[in-house]
Amino acid sequence: MNPKQPTPPSSGSRTSSSTASWKRRVSTACLACKKSKRKCSGTAPCENCRTFHRVCVFDESLDQRRRVAAKRTADELSYHRDLLNDIFKLVREADEGKALDLLEIIRHDASADELRAFINETLSDLDTSSSRGSVDAASKLESMRDLINVEGTTPTFRRKVMDIHYLCDEAPIKVPARPWTNVTRDDDLISHLVSLYFTWDYPFNAFLDQEVFLRHMTNADLASQFCSPFLVNALLSNACYFSDLSEAYVVPGDISSKGADFLAEAERLKRELPVQPSLTTLQGLLLLYERYSMSREDDLGYMMLHEAIRMGETLGLVGNSGPQITSEQLSQDMDISCRRTAWGLFNVDTMIHTSFLRPSLINHVNMQRVDRDQLVDQSEWMPYPSHRDTRPSYMSLYFGEMCNLSMISRDISRNMFASRSSTLGPQHEQSRDELYQRLQRWHESLPEIFEWEKIPPHLMLLKMRYNALIINLYICFSGSDRSTTNSDEPKTPESPPPPDPDAEHASKYDASKLVQTAARHIAQLTRLHRREFGLNRAHHFAMYAINLALFVMIEEESFDVLDRDFLSLVSALSVVANRSALGRNLFHLFRQSVRAKAQGSRIRDSSAVSDELKDLLDEEAVSQGHDRFDEYAQGLEKLNEDKKYHGIPGQTEGSGLQGYSGLGLSDMLDRYESLSLGKDDVFSERRRRRSRVVGFE
Repeated sequence: MNPKQPTPPSSGSRTSSSTASWKRRVSTACLACKKSKRKCSGTAPCENCRTFHRVCVFDESLDQRRRVAAKRTADELSYHRDLLNDIFKLVREADEGKALDLLEIIRHDASADELRAFINETLSDLDTSSSRGSVDAASKLESMRDLINVEGTTPTFRRKVMDIHYLCDEAPIKVPARPWTNVTRDDDLISHLVSLYFTWDYPFNAFLDQEVFLRHMTNADLASQFCSPFLVNALLSNACYFSDLSEAYVVPGDISSKGADFLAEAERLKRELPVQPSLTTLQGLLLLYERYSMSREDDLGYMMLHEAIRMGETLGLVGNSGPQITSEQLSQDMDISCRRTAWGLFNVDTMIHTSFLRPSLINHVNMQRVDRDQLVDQSEWMPYPSHRDTRPSYMSLYFGEMCNLSMISRDISRNMFASRSSTLGPQHEQSRDELYQRLQRWHESLPEIFEWEKIPPHLMLLKMRYNALIINLYICFSGSDRSTTNSDEPKTPESPPPPDPDAEHASKYDASKLVQTAARHIAQLTRLHRREFGLNRAHHFAMYAINLALFVMIEEESFDVLDRDFLSLVSALSVVANRSALGRNLFHLFRQSVRAKAQGSRIRDSSAVSDELKDLLDEEAVSQGHDRFDEYAQGLEKLNEDKKYHGIPGQTEGSGLQGYSGLGLSDMLDRYESLSLGKDDVFSERRRRRSRVVGFE
């Protein structure tokens, strides 16, 4: 062996050397080494501190490296956010004594750790209390003194600087802004809006396939058949309704300007679309229908819906008859997208027309339904942007049940609302009872999970729709068309007149009891939605269901303005209606209608009702001068500008829109429809029934 040749190190010495080298790459230095500018070994006590007999202290909070600092900031924000949420929870659910104890601790400058210890102990006691205690705690949220302004009666508006939720916000869906929109280049904003849409708006109707759409949007391919700039901007315009970010407004704080820039971009792109129909154009039209139905000023809701239905017929997705498109003709992405869109369009058509007591337009869907047995519900629904726990979405199960309910809804609309008679004959009475029995069977066959409280909001909304259908079925009769034209052009018939109270009926069901029970079930579902998610981001349909239930209660002979369910729904309507100009108009119509019941004396004498609620519902409050709810009448002049809207009855000369006598349920639905969707003359082009199927490339 050559003595000059170095002996190769053993594996053990290589490991030791590697470990020693790794230990020298320390993450941070102790305070003493930093001060003396010595190289620190990185573990307490470090070698320098042992040598000089010093106390070795590591303070990681001083590490200003970007990744470490960002994580530390996020952890701190998360800690304080959770602390704040738990404070709110304690105040809401604990008894008054515990709430006062909390206040006393805060006033004595308790540290965060002491505050956290007290909160943990109190909440632990609450969690181990009886279920009845939980119900009582939740019901306190609905107490009469807190009915108005629980979630604010002015629009929330985020300032651009130092908002804790904004700083903690991380959108679950990441998509690019370009090349889809020219409104902004901010990928984070677009991701935020798209995440909001697929959390709160999309699940209810689901007329596009989320997975296919997001994949193609992420790919940023303008040649895609499943994503287009028109579709994206229409989607973003809708999503702005669910956002508190200042970027969602065109005019800061003006709710009517939410999403207006994306809407303008969508309208511009729509004018530039090719004549040939496409799946993305149809989906964009449905999104514009939703957008216009909340705008109040434009009579474009029905126009967009009718145009979407016509395009669905042209593409062969829907029609009164015709062969079904088979999966063998289409790619996998096109197959699932066509199924979603065809049945989603059917769901929208039946929901809208039945809600306003009109016959639906789509009788047949030419696509097989999405088989829920083939799609395992493994996805989670997260209540973005809140930080509550996720829960199973049950999306495919929900969509299947929604389609089942829509088929019943179609038959209700066509059997009950197509007649020109103002009363129901024995044959219609029997048909109505049979339709109610079908609704009952549908409800009884729902899976057990639909009865759980920890369900996503779209399942709650589905049950709201079921109860709204019972009200639609029994509260109003089919009526005559008040239109003066005999044209055979496609029109949605006028709303029926109020029912004749002297008409004889042979129904074996107590209609009054059925509709009152349905209204109270809507109240229960609304409380559940509010408790689990709040109402600031509730879907638009929730406003319809809540408004419908309130007018059902108002028309009851035994109406009591202090009824707990009624006051709970009033509180909920004040929240959901405040999110749009349409909602504010509807809230004003409701306020005047309940004032017409002249039960203000009961409110005035009640010590359990807040002053703000008294001003809202007391008919004598109008003599006290202007209040902020009078501003909700702005825009209602539209109803008196054209006779097709039937005006607002009962106004006294010079009283303006604050002095009319209120509306009944049928009149309310007619005005609701006028404000949101317009009237049938907005779409005059003849509807062509197509027998041939237009395939997809």
